[in-house]
Amino acid sequence: MTDPRAPGFRSMRGRAAAAAALAMACVLAVGGGWLYAMLRANLLDNTTSRTEVAARKVAAQADTGALPEALSSPADGVDLVLVLDATGRVVATSLRSADPLAAGLAGFRPPYGQDSADRVVTGAPAAAAGGSRADVVVVRAAPAGGSGQERYVYAVTVLSDVDDATHAIGVALLASAPPLIALAAVIAWAVTGLALRPVTAIRRELAAVSESELDRRVPDPAGADEIALMARTVNATLDRLERAVTRQRQFVADASHELRNPIAAVRSRLEVALAAAVPGGLPHTVRAALRDTERLQRIAADLLLLARLDAHAPRAAEPVDLALLAAEEAARRPGARGPRLVVVAGEPVPVRGDPAQLERLLTNLVDNALRYAASEVRVVAWADGRSGFLAVEDDGPGVPEVGQEQVFERFARLDAARDRESGGTGLGLAIAREIARAHGGDLTVRGRADGRSGARFVAALPVPARS
Repeated sequence: MTDPRAPGFRSMRGRAAAAAALAMACVLAVGGGWLYAMLRANLLDNTTSRTEVAARKVAAQADTGALPEALSSPADGVDLVLVLDATGRVVATSLRSADPLAAGLAGFRPPYGQDSADRVVTGAPAAAAGGSRADVVVVRAAPAGGSGQERYVYAVTVLSDVDDATHAIGVALLASAPPLIALAAVIAWAVTGLALRPVTAIRRELAAVSESELDRRVPDPAGADEIALMARTVNATLDRLERAVTRQRQFVADASHELRNPIAAVRSRLEVALAAAVPGGLPHTVRAALRDTERLQRIAADLLLLARLDAHAPRAAEPVDLALLAAEEAARRPGARGPRLVVVAGEPVPVRGDPAQLERLLTNLVDNALRYAASEVRVVAWADGRSGFLAVEDDGPGVPEVGQEQVFERFARLDAARDRESGGTGLGLAIAREIARAHGGDLTVRGRADGRSGARFVAALPVPARS
């Protein structure tokens, strides 16, 4: 397994640093390109505006009078001004020799309906003005002179300053990109390391948890971020795991204890039968061994059912009437001897579930009540619209409040002095509660509602929604 602290792009820190570097590169590429384009466009607009002003000044001069053949050099960084007539002949210029330039610019005129135009010309013959780069040229139509022909004023500015400025910006952007990308990667590496430090501590502590050290917990960082929530979730999971393992160990110990007694009894009875000198003692010994074997069989069946319930095995989901279930349970018990079994159910109480398991739930509750009742056991079924209820109450000694949860533990017996053979397997109430919870309900025990002595076990099961 890859160590999260190890360098490299496979680690989370490496991937975060690479992502930050890539993001910074994208930002610099997009932002730098946008800045370069905007700066050049702004400089070009300013240069074009200055050049157009120079052309307009000469055009205004031509409007007020005759133009001299040698024009004064324009101001504001404009390199030259040239005036041509409609045939392309030089009328006035600020250059000594303007014929090559005039030949190159004669074809550039304002569009129809406009008095001026501008363009950027690459490789224009402005070398005479000291420039061999791109030029911005502005042409301005001027009024006709004495010849009566229309004249055109051309102002030219070599873009050397614009090119130098944009070149400097481009170099600065390219030079600053690598250190900025590296800085972003370093910051992401460091910040991710700080953020993952609690994760490393959690991983180290979680790796130390073993079967013999289930009480260990991962450190819980302060705050309510994702890592803190993860730590609390891990600790809650470890709590459940520790309770489950402790419960399993206790269950194994109790099951071993419960199984050891009948197994030892069967063995001793069989040994006595083999060594018995009285012939009539054999049938009695065999019957006693058979009773112990039947008890072993009941314990094994209960353990198997609990294992299936713990594994959340698929169960049937059929309509079951709790009132009918209670009536059938009473019909199976004629009640010739022992406490009387009374069923109180005014109308059907429909739920959905496994009929066999719900029948087992009721049987276990009735068996437990008959074991402790003095004279009567009542089974009551009713519904309140959202849940169906099945209550079994007896008139026995009842369950102390401190033991109302303990009675549902596996192999739990509140009366430790009671003879094992006179009681059940110690799993009946645990099975009943697991069945109720497997059906989305619960099983609880309280005192009787009428205030008399006795216990009242109530199973609540959800009623299916009406379609």
